Amino acid sequence: MTVAVAAHNLSKIYGEGAEMVQAVDDVSLAVHEGEFVALVGPSGSGKTTMLAMLAGLLKPTAGSITIEGRDLAQLSESDLTRFRREHVGFTFQSNNLVPYLTAKDNVELMLRLNHKSLKNGVVKSEVLLDRLGLGQRLHHYPNQLSGGQQQRVAIARALIHEPTLVLADEPTASLDSTMAHQVVRTFAELIHEQNRTGIMVTHDLRMCKYVDRVIMMQDGRIARILTERAEIDALAAASEQH
Repeated sequence: MTVAVAAHNLSKIYGEGAEMVQAVDDVSLAVHEGEFVALVGPSGSGKTTMLAMLAGLLKPTAGSITIEGRDLAQLSESDLTRFRREHVGFTFQSNNLVPYLTAKDNVELMLRLNHKSLKNGVVKSEVLLDRLGLGQRLHHYPNQLSGGQQQRVAIARALIHEPTLVLADEPTASLDSTMAHQVVRTFAELIHEQNRTGIMVTHDLRMCKYVDRVIMMQDGRIARILTERAEIDALAAASEQH
C-alpha cells in the first residue's frame, strides 16, 4: 500500500520553563491511501494538536510531516497554503461556514478556490450533500440549519475537491447518536470509494466501528494501535454499552 501521510519523530511543545507543556512527544506514524484511521485518547493526550500539525495549520517543534512525498517544512508559507487548500480537506468542531452562502454554495466554494470546474462539481456537490442527509437543504443558509446539519455541510466541503488527506476533529460532536452513525458511516464509505486517506479525532469510541485502524494516544505519545477488525469492533461495542 502507498503511504499518503507520514509523521516522523513529531513533537510539539508549548511554552517554556515551568510553563512548558509537551503536547506531542516524538510520535511517528504512517497512514496509507484508502485508509480511514481514528485517533483517540483522553483530553490532553495530544490528538487534536497532532491533527492540526498534520493539517499544516500548526508547525511542529521537532520532526517532519510528509504528504504525497512532500515535506511540509520545506514549503514556503504561500506554497503551504496552496498545498493545504488543494491536497487537504478538514473539518473541525467550529465548522466555519460562510454565513451568506447556501449549503450547496459553501461546498462548491472549495472548487472555486482550487480553480476546478463547476460543471461536474455542481452535480457532485448535490449528490454528496444528499448522501449526508441534506438533499432537502441545498439552498438553506447556515443560520437556517441545525448545528448537526452545519457539521455535515462542513464534511461535504472537506471532501468535494477530492483531497489526498481528509482530517476531521470530532465530526459527530453536534450530532445525535443516529445521525452520528450515519455521517461517519458515509464518511468512511466516501474515503474508501474515492481512495482518500482519512484521519478522525473522536471521543466517541462507538464511531471506531467504521475505521480501519485505531491509534490510541496518552500523554502526547502513541500508547497502542488496534489493527485487527475484531479488536476494533470489540472497542466500539463496549462503548455502545455505556
